[in-house]
Amino acid sequence: MGLLPLHVHRRPHGRPALACRYRCGDACARPAPNPTDHTPFREVAGAALSRRRILQAGLVAGVTGTLAACGVGSSASPAPAAGGAPAPLPSPFGFAAVAPNTLDAVVVPEGFAQQVVIRWGDPVLPGAPAFDPDAQTAAAQARQFGFNNDFLALLDVPGSPGRALLVANHEYSTEPFMIPGYDPEAPTPEQIAIGMAAHGMSVVTVERDPASGRLTPVMGAANRRITATTPMTLTGPAAGDALVRTSADPEGRTVLGTLNNCAGGVTPWRTVLTGEENIDQYFANGEVVGDPALVRYGMDGGATDRKWERVDPRFDLTREPTEPNRFGWIVEVDPFDPASTPRKHTALGRFKHEGGNVRVGPTGTVAVYMGDDERFEYLYKFVSSRTHRPGATAADRESNARLLDEGTLYVARFGVDAPAPGPDGGGEWLPLVESLADGTGRSFVPGMTAAQVLVHTRLAADAVGPTPMDRPEDVQPHPTTGRVYAALTNNDERGTPGKPGADAVNPRNENTNGQVLELVETGDDAGARTFSWSLLLVCGDPAAADTYFGGFPKEQVSPISCPDNIAFDTAGNLWIATDGNALGSNDGLFAVPLEGPQRGRVQQFLTVPRGAETCGPVLEERLAMVSVQHPGESDDGSLANPTSHWPDGGTSIARPAVVTVWRADGEALTRT
Repeated sequence: MGLLPLHVHRRPHGRPALACRYRCGDACARPAPNPTDHTPFREVAGAALSRRRILQAGLVAGVTGTLAACGVGSSASPAPAAGGAPAPLPSPFGFAAVAPNTLDAVVVPEGFAQQVVIRWGDPVLPGAPAFDPDAQTAAAQARQFGFNNDFLALLDVPGSPGRALLVANHEYSTEPFMIPGYDPEAPTPEQIAIGMAAHGMSVVTVERDPASGRLTPVMGAANRRITATTPMTLTGPAAGDALVRTSADPEGRTVLGTLNNCAGGVTPWRTVLTGEENIDQYFANGEVVGDPALVRYGMDGGATDRKWERVDPRFDLTREPTEPNRFGWIVEVDPFDPASTPRKHTALGRFKHEGGNVRVGPTGTVAVYMGDDERFEYLYKFVSSRTHRPGATAADRESNARLLDEGTLYVARFGVDAPAPGPDGGGEWLPLVESLADGTGRSFVPGMTAAQVLVHTRLAADAVGPTPMDRPEDVQPHPTTGRVYAALTNNDERGTPGKPGADAVNPRNENTNGQVLELVETGDDAGARTFSWSLLLVCGDPAAADTYFGGFPKEQVSPISCPDNIAFDTAGNLWIATDGNALGSNDGLFAVPLEGPQRGRVQQFLTVPRGAETCGPVLEERLAMVSVQHPGESDDGSLANPTSHWPDGGTSIARPAVVTVWRADGEALTRT
């Protein structure tokens, strides 16, 4: 399938400017809010680590910090063919890789089928009207599937064979591509309310087709919409503190809504964690308030793009200066109980959460891994002081409900020797705060209370000297090996004047393609304070000298750029969804073996339509599921003149949606 001309103007990282504006407040167009003036990685790591990296990883660091992959000498590599090139190996997944393209379609390998499960505006709750883009109301949107779906979870319903709950985040709204006649400078109160209702989450009951991967939404008792006005409870040491009290909530314990929900995770106790990410863009007049703590979170502007502050005072910092402290948390939702109140866990810290993913160690220790998705921000881990109870008794449920309120929050520093350092090095988790059983906390950061550490986590982390990273997004533990994988999406500011240059774990200046990191906790302990690490992938064009694919021959891999969300299939392979492909083609979903002779061999499984991002991957034995977010959002298109007509075709407007893919013969998704 040949390449087609692009129909969007892309940023250096590959995303249209309009998508940047409404998704993250155009964060990449302004300087990163981390001053990065604490001890940088290169001073911590020292020459010994750099030398070990060169000798063991087979990568040569140039004077600009770029890498030259020189063919890792591994006995697992394919034997050379007669001409000296590596002999091609059969696909470890049993499908031919999808070629890069710019089609306005979801493209899957030959022999696979696909289905659009649910779209923006489709009914979720009884009484929801059929979607009509020309007759939208906030009341309708609050009963319909929200906009720009991101994280997905698919949870079987106990006692109901063939039924499952589909849980979806709705990260953000792009009103110019949603509402006909929308004026960004003068939105009406109803248009603002539509945008608020389009945020949040959806819980949708689906029925499985036993012969395929097809899912059919139905009106089940668990169906639910969570929006920007849904009541939520604050838990942990910051709950009730003066930093989170407002005039509408003088006790500081009840928050209205959740915003910019990006990735997430499913807990072993069958709840869903969702991360609040780019919350700064919703709060106006930070430049008037001038609080350094607000500036550290990017709140230093005037009016917001959506103008919510015109109808709701909580979004005006001159009127409610502590309201933003009530956002930027990990939120826990019980999808099986539509009457339950979501909980914002302050013990897990406040920053731009991509998501939160749980590992239960061999002794029952629970760890939650999290990334702060902005340039030069950090990796975090929360370790519960309670252990997971796998039973289903009332006592088990009560104990597990407190797991994320009691424990210690850590931030990662790379370059400190671990007992068994990986090919690239070791690292340690630096403690920030311990949340105690009585609801109080103990700070490990001099001059900051426990509540201050949790509310101003970025400032607390700055003080202890962690490693500034290249946009740490999804961080997930492997379900069987316990290894932890982190997607570092990109960082076009690295190495620019006044900013840290390339280092071993962030190996390229002006990094537009990103990398994937692999961590091994010392002693296979989820509560370990040290770890080893290596770079699994250094993404980009395989023909470029600065890319690396786990030592696998680069002639046999798919190009991949800007890794964002990650997941694992039932065989333990890694799958990567991309966001902002900087190589000139549509974003996609990629499969990567982690073991054996084909470790690091990237194969593209699907691509999404023009202007869209791939996110929220779910992998089951016989189906793959992804969110197709912001299709058709481009700088030269509009609602009246769309550059995408996916998924309905014809002259229809583009609609974010959930897609499943399965083998047409009904067999397992991957096979050798």
